[in-house]
Amino acid sequence: MHEIKMNRKKDKGFESPRPFKLTHQVVCINNINFQRKSVIGYVELTIFPTVVNLNRIKLNSKQCRIYRVRVNDLEAPFIYNDPTLEVCHHESKQRNLNYFSSAYTAAVSAVDPDAGHGELVIKVPSELWKQGDEMNVLKVYIEFSLDQPKGGLHFVVPDVEGSMAERGAHVFSFGYQNSTRFWFPCVDSYSELCTWKLEFTVDASMVAVSCGDLVETVYTHDMRKKTFHYVLPIPTAAPNISLSVGPFEILVDPYMHEVTHFCLPQLLPLLKHSMSYLHEIFEFYEEILTCRYPYSCFKTVFVDEAYVQVSSYASMSIFSTNLLHSAMIIDQTPLTRRCLAQALAQQFFGCFISRMSWADEWVLKGISGYIYGLYLKKTFGVNQYRHWIKEELDKMVEYELKMGGVLLHPTFGGGKDKDNPTPHLHFSIKHPHTLSWKYYKMFQCKAHLVMRLIENRISMEFMLQVFNKLLSLASTASSQKYQSHMWSQMLVSTHSFLKSISNVSGKDIGPLIKQWVDQSAVVKFFGSFAFNRKRNVLELEIRQDYTSSGTQKYVGPIKVTVQELDGSFNHTLQIEENSLKHDIPCHSKSRRNKKKKIPLMNGEEVDMDLSAMDADSPLLWIRIDPDMSILRKVEFEQADFMWQYQLRYERDVVAQEESILALEKFPTPASRLALTDILEQDQCFYKVRQGACFCLAKIANSMMSTWTGPPAMKSLFTRMFCCKSCPNIVKTNNFISFQSYFLQKTMPVAMAQLRDIQNLCPKDVLNFILDLIKYNDNRKNKFSDNYYRAELIDALTNSLTPAISISNEVRTVDNLNGDVRLILEEITRFLNMEKLLPSYRNTITVSCLRAIRMLQKNGHIPSDPSLFKSYAEYGHFVDVRVAALEAVVDYTRIDRSSVELQWLLNMVQNDPAHYIRHKILSMLGKNPPFTKAAESPLCNEALVDQLWKLMNSGTSHDWRLRCDAVNLYYTLFGLTRPSCLPLPELGLVLNLKEKKAVLNPTIKPEQGPGTTEITGNTMGVHIPVMGFTSSLDEGLIAMETVSSVSMSSGVAPLPQGLKRKLDSGVGPLGSSPPEPGQVLQEEDSSKKFKIRFNTMEEDEIDMESPHDSQAFIHHHLNILERPSTPGKEPPVVDQAVLSLPVTPLPSFSKESTSSSKHSTDHHHHHHHEHKKKKKKKHKHKHKHKHDSKDKDKERDSHAFSNSPASGRSMRSPSMSD
Repeated sequence: MHEIKMNRKKDKGFESPRPFKLTHQVVCINNINFQRKSVIGYVELTIFPTVVNLNRIKLNSKQCRIYRVRVNDLEAPFIYNDPTLEVCHHESKQRNLNYFSSAYTAAVSAVDPDAGHGELVIKVPSELWKQGDEMNVLKVYIEFSLDQPKGGLHFVVPDVEGSMAERGAHVFSFGYQNSTRFWFPCVDSYSELCTWKLEFTVDASMVAVSCGDLVETVYTHDMRKKTFHYVLPIPTAAPNISLSVGPFEILVDPYMHEVTHFCLPQLLPLLKHSMSYLHEIFEFYEEILTCRYPYSCFKTVFVDEAYVQVSSYASMSIFSTNLLHSAMIIDQTPLTRRCLAQALAQQFFGCFISRMSWADEWVLKGISGYIYGLYLKKTFGVNQYRHWIKEELDKMVEYELKMGGVLLHPTFGGGKDKDNPTPHLHFSIKHPHTLSWKYYKMFQCKAHLVMRLIENRISMEFMLQVFNKLLSLASTASSQKYQSHMWSQMLVSTHSFLKSISNVSGKDIGPLIKQWVDQSAVVKFFGSFAFNRKRNVLELEIRQDYTSSGTQKYVGPIKVTVQELDGSFNHTLQIEENSLKHDIPCHSKSRRNKKKKIPLMNGEEVDMDLSAMDADSPLLWIRIDPDMSILRKVEFEQADFMWQYQLRYERDVVAQEESILALEKFPTPASRLALTDILEQDQCFYKVRQGACFCLAKIANSMMSTWTGPPAMKSLFTRMFCCKSCPNIVKTNNFISFQSYFLQKTMPVAMAQLRDIQNLCPKDVLNFILDLIKYNDNRKNKFSDNYYRAELIDALTNSLTPAISISNEVRTVDNLNGDVRLILEEITRFLNMEKLLPSYRNTITVSCLRAIRMLQKNGHIPSDPSLFKSYAEYGHFVDVRVAALEAVVDYTRIDRSSVELQWLLNMVQNDPAHYIRHKILSMLGKNPPFTKAAESPLCNEALVDQLWKLMNSGTSHDWRLRCDAVNLYYTLFGLTRPSCLPLPELGLVLNLKEKKAVLNPTIKPEQGPGTTEITGNTMGVHIPVMGFTSSLDEGLIAMETVSSVSMSSGVAPLPQGLKRKLDSGVGPLGSSPPEPGQVLQEEDSSKKFKIRFNTMEEDEIDMESPHDSQAFIHHHLNILERPSTPGKEPPVVDQAVLSLPVTPLPSFSKESTSSSKHSTDHHHHHHHEHKKKKKKKHKHKHKHKHDSKDKDKERDSHAFSNSPASGRSMRSPSMSD
């Protein structure tokens, strides 16, 4: 044992929070019932204790019913408690989000495997303790079942005729971050690795796909079922284990036989086409990482109703079936390839290499995102790559400026301010499960951008060497037999990653990490310049805004590129504390006389028409930080002709996109010309040309009175895509050139934004679009035109303008304006066609629904949500449902309809598809029916209660959904008490953020005088079982509201936040039915519970006699508590068993401000110093540094001063209600 300890110190390996090490786990699911949506099975964990006398084992398990637990073939008693089922218990009228957030964080921490906690606590039978130092292996065997799981496993059972296989019924595991505990008991942490044996018994017509190698498939005697045996010899964390069962069609990859693809029946041709490309992604990654793919096989499974488009697990990935496409589809192809590339990158970093803790997640997400970017660059080209980086950067900067920052490497502890590193957010970032989904998306985005900054600093070559080093260390470790310190090489931490970088490159990237990883926020630059002709110097001024939310001050180098007549020059400026002005020397001025070509950045030389430029200065254009090597937003001012030159001649797509954005402010004939030239240039990147279309439409609208010639882009479109002989008839479609396909799709959409003097869409533009629809002919095209037709409908939508209402005229289809009538007819025709011949992904239906909503919003047809509600029903294609729901959400806001809001919220609770539930809540968040700032008839107490219930207990099965609900609550009501709730009378409020007690009119004392509510942020507050104390400077806050009656009854005053009614059915198992292995008896007269554990031991607990459940559990926990680490014993503390008040209470602690219905929370970190009836001494492990021991004593003795006087002892069963 000491040797191992020594090794681990030397190795700086991973220190496990658990008193044991998991080495191997068996998962056996022997029955999957699709009718009942149930699963029955067992797990067996092989555990090495790392302490002498390991007496309790904590595991993670959610929503599983546990039937029995055996440790080395001895029955073991267990307690199951999940505080996240219901976050806040009491029936309080407390409805503020600050309170909820801290309670939720505490609930998640209380069962966090990374802190060594779990929902399931197993007591190791005492016979197994006495084995002393021989480090014996324990085998923990758990039988469990799942009935209609709401999370973790998703059953898709189509409601049609036939057997389950014929119906295409399938089931697959899903979840956000570590969610494996939802479908089998495990240590649900990314840092606990072990080898696996997975067995699944399914109907003979089904296939089970899981992680690792399929060793054998065994049929039962009656040939009705078969068992799939998988073995995963590479140490893997439980969150990376998955399962998918269904009547899949199987395709072995023709290029790589170790890769297998699975899809639902009849989709094999699509699968073949979509996967034909996968081997190239493998080759690319293996080549840049100079390392083989880590697993012996790879499986892709395509399922319906997927939780996210891509989820990666060890040696397999589960994808949405909607990613599959045929060879006729253009737009989906790059998207699907990007998904495959993402999944494969995560196989290396995320599945094979796991992380030590949540604070190291950014390294994995960063590396996988970064190598995925390299793949994009190789496959789709540098333009696409730079465009993607700009897109990601803009998205992230916008989010940080709005929300106040994304922190990649949160470090906790060590000072008051550090405890909440992001006070600007309405959720905690201590756990992945408390993050908002959007924040997590931006987190991943920032992670790969920061990896790119590191690459800029140390070079790509070194970067790839670092990755290779991480992978080769991990693969050496993975092939070792179990040795506790070797496998930790497969875990990456921020520290080890940075160390590896400095070892490989010899460069210090400390400042970069400090700036972008250890703190949140981005940089905001404003630039302007003047040219000093006398000195021939460019005077550049760069200002920063570092005071507004989400911004930080930047000090360091910044690159500026200046394009002059003599060529392009790069300058590196140093941004100091307060320097604003920078002088940059310019080159010759004499060039304009001689007709010479002008050299560009990429070495090209071009002729330019220089007549537009300023006669005195040689500057053509200036760019600040062209390589995006700072996470920043730049607003730069230069003359319109400079933007035009930049658009025409700068070869970098990012520069072109920036100039297009800038030219919107300069509606001049010169801008028009520059944009038209770009549209006509075939060498120009297609996304830049698409952007130019929309910019041109905006400019044309600003120049309405002076515009000459046909409407913008019309003649161009005619020249490119129409017949020579008959210019108003479009040629038959031929999308062989994707560049011109994307242009042909975009131009009509942009043209429809044109407006005439009356602010209507010009007649000839509308007729032009209607003609495109009318003469559209796809017969000779090898590609589908569904996206093109959908965009033509979007063009019709864009052409709509608000109806001119004639006083009190009722809108009917008969008195529609003629143009609108034509549009409506087209849309109706398209929708009817879709029912007969649906387009790929129903793109046309989606566009039609958007068009109808716009007709309603513009007052052409009566506003009515019923059409959208029918399209939003379960059974339609997911894209259609989302489009329809978006319309309903919009209707809810504009018409302030409580009926529709109710309908949406019901759907959030009951819809079978998890993605749709998530979408509804996020759309309501984006387009809320009302906000905290405005008054609204929708804002009422019932809605507050409904949303509170939704986030408090209605979404405990899906982390993402719960965070969505929190987001919506925040959008509607803010952090404090919702304004629509009635103001209660005076009450005492503890404002824990400000650290003072205040009289506040927003709290209503309930149920008599002895109660007070705690509001505000209750993080960092110790609440022992009775009386309430907090680690504030005031020590104990005495409450004057306490009446002498309450004191004399021997019950310390209960804070309302802790008080709750005893549900008649609450035993240690909560509302679930009693589990086998425990006998529960209820007597009506007084609510007493007798619990028998059928155990073979005579331990300190007299298991046979009846106890009161609360006291029993509390005592039970005291017995269980032993020091978990030898050599770290704290001083011995006499522990009293608390006398119980009339209302049973959850025990509360710093990390658990909430214990679930079955108040068996095992947080024993309060130091209770009392005389105990039985003088047993238990040692205590102090997990939390208290302000001072004395204060503790003083507080506790105060809180419990009257307990022994109450005369109730542990054994007294007289607990009446």
